[in-house]
Amino acid sequence: MSLEADIDDLWQRKQDGLSATDATDEHLAVLEEFLAALEAGEVRAAEKSGGEWEANAWVKQGILLNFGLRETVAREYGGVKYHDVLPLRETADLGERGTRNTPDGTTIRRGAYLGEDCIMMSPSFVNIGAYVGDGTLVDSCDTVGSCAQIGENVKLGANTLIGGVLEPVENAPVIVEDEVSLGAGCRVTSGFVVGEGSIVGENTLLTPRIPVYDLVEDEVLYGELPPERRAFQRFVDSSVGENDLIPGGAYKPAVVATDVEEETLEATEREDALRE
Repeated sequence: MSLEADIDDLWQRKQDGLSATDATDEHLAVLEEFLAALEAGEVRAAEKSGGEWEANAWVKQGILLNFGLRETVAREYGGVKYHDVLPLRETADLGERGTRNTPDGTTIRRGAYLGEDCIMMSPSFVNIGAYVGDGTLVDSCDTVGSCAQIGENVKLGANTLIGGVLEPVENAPVIVEDEVSLGAGCRVTSGFVVGEGSIVGENTLLTPRIPVYDLVEDEVLYGELPPERRAFQRFVDSSVGENDLIPGGAYKPAVVATDVEEETLEATEREDALRE
């Protein structure tokens, strides 16, 4: 049987009542094989097909099975004791492909993939099912959530949160495509897609509930930032401002997207030079 078929079979057994107490060594061997495939980049929680990102439901099922069919036990890593269903990821393979992670606070959970020539600054955290492409920088105090798909040569500024999603399994996770730069303090959640080559200003919140005013195509979008955009947070009038309880009106967050300016590209290139 293929790995996908094994996971499908195990998922059905879980729906029929299989628990962590009942799980056998054979069941756990399937889960170990699955985690190894995630860490090698052989399977991914989402992939682009026909120009659209689609979730691989069976992969997300495999991740959920790793929680549902394992007991929480005492563990130790790097002299730190903790309790979890999964150990942390071994990192010996990272050095072989030029990826580096700074000590004392860099945490990579099992089932996470990091490509070649990545940099992880501490403290930062990459969760199970996440995919981090070649040449990407995960800066200090960053979180890359479960199943998030980060492209190649991406810069995640300090204190950036990339949200995770496991359920429902058919929902695509957060996507940050190649060559994107996210300024410090950005938040990207709920399956939002950041298009290739975009540059996002500091402290911008990108979520499907907030409108993106694309001034390039003169349209309002939800859940996506088109490729090659410069985006930043602004506030627009809110209808609740008409309420007598809110003197002076009220405002809601929005995102404004324009063309990427040449000087913005030059500033990004200067930052890239610091990483070489």
